[in-house]
Amino acid sequence: MAATSSTTNIHPDASGNGAAGAVAPDRPMTETPATSAVHLLLDVEGMKCGGCVSAVERRLLEQSGVRSAGVNLVTRTAWVALDPDQPAAVDQLTEALKALGFPASLRSADRPGGASPSDDRDWWHQWRSLTTALALMVFSGFSHLAMVADWPLPLVRGIGFHALVATLAMALPGRRILVGGSRALLHGVPTMDTLVGLGMGSAYLASMVALLWPQVGWDCFFNEAVMLLSFVLLGRWIEERARRRTGQALEQLSRLQPDEAQLLVGNEAGDTDPRTLLTAGSRPVHVGALRPGDRLRVLPGDRIPVDGQVLAGCSSVDLSSLTGEPLPEQIEAGDQLAAGSLNLSAPLVLLVERSGEDTTLARIIRMVAAAQARKAPIQRLADRIAGRFVYVVMTLATFTFLFWWQIGGQRWPGLLATSNAQHHLHGAAMDGMTAATADGVMAHGLGSLGLNSATPLALATQLAIAVLVVACPCALGLATPTAITVGSGRGAKAGILFRGGDVIEVAAQLQTVVFDKTGTLTLGRPLLKRIERSAAAAAIDESTLLQWAASLEQHTRHPLAHALLQAAQSRNLPLLEVMDGATHAGDGVRGTIAGAGSLLLGRPDWLRERGVAWPEQASRQLDSLVAAGDSVLALARDNQLLALMAVADRTRPDARPTLERLGRLGLSLELLSGDRRANALHLAAEVGIPPEAVRADVRPEQKGTYLNQLRAQGLRVAMVGDGINDAPALAEADLGIAVGTGTQIAQDTADLVVMGEGLGGIADALQLARATMAKVRQNLFWAFAYNLLALPVAAGALLPSRGLVLLPPVAALLMALSSITVVINALMLNWRPHRHDFAL
Repeated sequence: MAATSSTTNIHPDASGNGAAGAVAPDRPMTETPATSAVHLLLDVEGMKCGGCVSAVERRLLEQSGVRSAGVNLVTRTAWVALDPDQPAAVDQLTEALKALGFPASLRSADRPGGASPSDDRDWWHQWRSLTTALALMVFSGFSHLAMVADWPLPLVRGIGFHALVATLAMALPGRRILVGGSRALLHGVPTMDTLVGLGMGSAYLASMVALLWPQVGWDCFFNEAVMLLSFVLLGRWIEERARRRTGQALEQLSRLQPDEAQLLVGNEAGDTDPRTLLTAGSRPVHVGALRPGDRLRVLPGDRIPVDGQVLAGCSSVDLSSLTGEPLPEQIEAGDQLAAGSLNLSAPLVLLVERSGEDTTLARIIRMVAAAQARKAPIQRLADRIAGRFVYVVMTLATFTFLFWWQIGGQRWPGLLATSNAQHHLHGAAMDGMTAATADGVMAHGLGSLGLNSATPLALATQLAIAVLVVACPCALGLATPTAITVGSGRGAKAGILFRGGDVIEVAAQLQTVVFDKTGTLTLGRPLLKRIERSAAAAAIDESTLLQWAASLEQHTRHPLAHALLQAAQSRNLPLLEVMDGATHAGDGVRGTIAGAGSLLLGRPDWLRERGVAWPEQASRQLDSLVAAGDSVLALARDNQLLALMAVADRTRPDARPTLERLGRLGLSLELLSGDRRANALHLAAEVGIPPEAVRADVRPEQKGTYLNQLRAQGLRVAMVGDGINDAPALAEADLGIAVGTGTQIAQDTADLVVMGEGLGGIADALQLARATMAKVRQNLFWAFAYNLLALPVAAGALLPSRGLVLLPPVAALLMALSSITVVINALMLNWRPHRHDFAL
């Protein structure tokens, strides 16, 4: 599913893993060709339904220089992948959307998440429109009550007053709907505003004709237009309130980064003594002004403002906002901290390494924002249906109007109100209300408050309006993105980062999970256990051999390389300069060191393939080390084996419980490792993977081939890894999962990143994906069921036999309730991360 990412400086080791010497660019967020696209995130105003989503996507894809686009109705964002060779300009895209009636702007790097200024403006505009519409509906209702009760208020009781109230409603709160719906219709992309605008516009225009030309014998529907508008705006406002709750995760993540930091100043700020740094003077500065190399003081109770290294101090730090782990960690000099963490107990001095939009927190926010704009395949289907649904509804409304005007009214005349009472009402409207007219109103009511149409044309008009209004592509358009937004937001707060709705859908359908070994099922912090020298190295002391091996590994970050470097550091061995260094992916590294000659370090089998002589004693030593479960690196010079270096790594304490949870989810588990088979089987026995599910001695390029073999069997496969050499396999799998302690390139290549130290987040993520997709299916069911039930009733299917019909105001209320139901159902997502109590 994922596009592979090109990498450089791939360093291998005995286990077949590696580390990155260069960081690859962010991974594309949709399926794209090998050439990476440039991505933009736009804030889009005015979208109300699935038809709007379809219109915005279509307009974006029509622009030259746009490769693909995805639109999220809930977050009001559009994710755009541009052609890297001839990218579209931002102004070109925003102008195209503005012409369609959807003003757009580029998402600012200073505001990677949370509500945009346009969101706030739109919120207050909706509130003002709603209060105005409700006030006008109260005036309209008061006028109707005055007519029924025969109050001595001739100005208020007259139809002219109803016309004035309806005109104000159309011109003030209804203007945006009328203009937006008309513009969308003229551009050939009708939206929900088009349907609502046609409904209330038809009621208003028909009523004006009846008022100005009573001879036509039509009814007045002024109240109907006002009530319809009020209920639509009320529903949208409630829906907006619920919708804003679904996007709170981004806003909460954005608040984790403070605006100010305490910058160390003065001569003491550059000191190396920790006690001096802790007492140095400081000044408050804006976080955006910080640069790598600056030094900060972080007091207890303060959020960490940047990514950096602790230079002085010892404190407990709460990392739960980024990793989801509930227990604080003890942090001291030399440890790394990410922005957004909370310092709890003591002052710390921090060296700035990454600030602003380069921090881990900013990357997480961008990932979540882009993920919410990426669609699940099931959502694309719903949006396509919603985009065409408006045409279906307009056709049905036309058919309803023609049927009840030409056929229904004549076939069932008993459904029509008496003509005399209605004509009497029109005549009385010209000069005030009489008692007789009041009696008529009491008997029959206004046409806006009941189905009392005196003519087939009036009946047809009311039913057609009801069809236009009750149809709800809003619910259909909101069904998937609300659930995806809630699910991805809940996951982000627990340290689970999905790269899109498509990833959530795939994660919910998994059948097999394949695990890497080193750094994934093990802690990835191995230690050098022993060095076995060969006869050829009898005259070379053990420290010299370690110094040579560590020097070859000095530019890598893989756990096995770290073990050698740590051992050399503990013995105070300086690293030597390596000349002509080269890496061989999944095998080893070679280089020349002055005084040592040309050296090889890597997998024992690789050294044998390169012609290194292998004594019988070395084979016995190798078998003994492997049987103990150690990973082994071999060091050779001039085709002579010098030493075998045994490195031991601890199994993660939560590995077996996590794999047991995954097994209970019905998933089959496999181990795929570049290490020797004996080592892989030893680990598999510890974590509960059966021997037949173990694949060992697999090189990085072979991992992807094996995953493709599983996929060819019809299986949905996930790959869990952490190293640079896992990147191709993560990209080849249906779902690539990177643990948060892994290399940057692994995280950039994966579809799902689990932050923190433990593996339990993998099971949490898959359970969350299943719960989210269950909500998607529920929402889609209710959205389709609502329309399948409501549209025939609104069209009058039950009117002749049961006398049941949806009046336009009631249809507007039901339309609003359907959207609100979908959003509330998504907010009721029943998922909590499993508490992990394993000491690592």
